[in-house]
Amino acid sequence: MTTLHKIGIRTVLTLAGRPFPGPGARERAIREQLGISPARYYQLLNALLDNVEALAIDPITVNGLRRLRDRRRAARESGRPGNGEAPSSFAP
Repeated sequence: MTTLHKIGIRTVLTLAGRPFPGPGARERAIREQLGISPARYYQLLNALLDNVEALAIDPITVNGLRRLRDRRRAARESGRPGNGEAPSSFAP
């Protein structure tokens, strides 16, 4: 979690909840604003979804991303294809 402490929970969640204009824009923003690879960002973000501090900081983003993760997990387990949504396109 050293990387997370350097970047900050709020910064990661803010980027996760922000809409982006098209393919690759989020990945560019991750590299430019956070200075880490998109793969590392998604690892940190996934860990934050189970973090009570992250839930307290931004409950709307965390709960929305939890629902999206749960839907994708259920789709994988049932053999259905995923929905292909971007991580920030969660629906309440």
